[in-house]
Amino acid sequence: MSKIIQRPFSPATAALLEASGIAPLMARIYAARGIENAGELDTDIQHLLPFSKLMNAEKMACLLADAIIEQKKLLIVADYDADGATACAVGVRGLGALGARVDFIVPNRFEFGYGLTPEIVRLAKQSEPDILLTVDNGIASVEGVAEAHRLGMQVLVTDHHLPGDTTPDAECIVNPNQRGCEFPSKNLAGVGVMFYVLMSLRAEMRKRGVFDGKSEPNLGNLLDLVALGTVADVVKLDGNNRILVQQGLQRIRAGRCNAGMRALLQVARKATSQISSYELGFVVGPRLNAAGRLDDMSLGIRCLLTDDDSEASEIAAKLDALNHERRSIEADMQDTALSALDTFDPADSNSLTLFNEDWHQGVIGILASRLKDKFHRPVIAFAHSTHGEIKGSGRSIAGLHLRDALDLVSKRHPHLILKFGGHAMAAGLSIRDEDLDGFRHAFEAVAQELIGKEALVKTTVTDGTLNADEFTLGIAKELQQQVWGQGFPEPLFEGKFRVISQRIVGEKHLKLKLGTSAGNIEAIHFFSTEPLPESIHAVFSLSINEYNGNENLQLIVRHCS
Repeated sequence: MSKIIQRPFSPATAALLEASGIAPLMARIYAARGIENAGELDTDIQHLLPFSKLMNAEKMACLLADAIIEQKKLLIVADYDADGATACAVGVRGLGALGARVDFIVPNRFEFGYGLTPEIVRLAKQSEPDILLTVDNGIASVEGVAEAHRLGMQVLVTDHHLPGDTTPDAECIVNPNQRGCEFPSKNLAGVGVMFYVLMSLRAEMRKRGVFDGKSEPNLGNLLDLVALGTVADVVKLDGNNRILVQQGLQRIRAGRCNAGMRALLQVARKATSQISSYELGFVVGPRLNAAGRLDDMSLGIRCLLTDDDSEASEIAAKLDALNHERRSIEADMQDTALSALDTFDPADSNSLTLFNEDWHQGVIGILASRLKDKFHRPVIAFAHSTHGEIKGSGRSIAGLHLRDALDLVSKRHPHLILKFGGHAMAAGLSIRDEDLDGFRHAFEAVAQELIGKEALVKTTVTDGTLNADEFTLGIAKELQQQVWGQGFPEPLFEGKFRVISQRIVGEKHLKLKLGTSAGNIEAIHFFSTEPLPESIHAVFSLSINEYNGNENLQLIVRHCS
């Protein structure tokens, strides 16, 4: 069951935005997303929240400045997703520009699992670092930090994940979500936290006179990577994150991105001048993530670290091939899952827990996401791991905070979950093979308890209808220039149309010509081949179709009836 509703907004707020010079349609859209004045839309870098408000950022800056002056060896311990990869690249590039001796290590997810584990600490020790610096992980690494201390290494933690009951005994932790931190934006991605630490470090080194008589490193050169990691990690795009992303997009559009970013866009046949947050999340991000899912994320990090265009192109081609392989694996897994769920009725359950002997543990997160979208239920997909364990990756709906739900399962059934962590919408965990059924029932019980009936109804939220004079290429371009994403959703509209013509293209998409009050408009309904009736009610977004150097307005149909 699903329903379509219009996103509410305050007419008074919309009127105030209009009075400040914003067009009526955009004023309505912004008001519906909680924007109360035009100043909140200003994405100038000077409006970033100050690093001084981020707990321990200045303390970590002092520790890092001391390490740089003493030429201690730093080793960044990264995570194996796009946020972790970009955070690592930002750390290596930024610290290197500030004079540090720095290298990185990224755990192979299939051998070492997630985070700063004792095993990865022992592997890191072979490089003989003085200090381990985690990016996008570490807040739950109590045992790993203890092992690092035992082996004579200090640990600095930068992370954004929610802490557990016990935090590690690191020399310093920077995490906007740790207890006691009053940083106004709790939504920084791991790469955003690392960028803030670098801003604080540069200020500390400025205070120490390190830059006297010479130019300071331009940390703005890192913003393309900050934007990529922020969008790819699907964190909420609050005002502070929108500034980071918009600044990064502006650099990319101006051709001032690093060689790896440029190569990843080229291999996807995307022009840097037209890039939006969509391309970061659904074009570049998946290609980067493919390395961590199927192979080794060090390949992706090397792509982001090289300044050689030829090397970047070579690595990007490998990442593109891995992404094609990932898509094939994903399609097979999805077919298997849907076959097993052939008789599944979502009305009978508030959650879905699945396992298959042949599933690839690097792709189960994507599978969980696809099934969550189809059935509108929180989904956890499991695959074989090692030593009698199975590893699960979960995706949730708005009505269930997944990490908190797993925490509740763990508290009620301490034997079931070996380890877990994550966010509201995504989480990971490990359990024993023999505990799958027990976990399935325990998770369903929590889902039954926490998810209200309204949350189980799939809802498509639109920004209403468009006037005839709002079906324009200019408005499509204006929408493309804005930063949209989690918590600041891309505008969707709805309306009634006459279907003038329809044909299948690419074997799986429906190319349409729709009759509107503004005349006939081209449209496309991706991944749909079912013939449409003469009249439809459609939910759609505005897009730009480029062909042979010409630009035309095109509607992307998201849902129709």
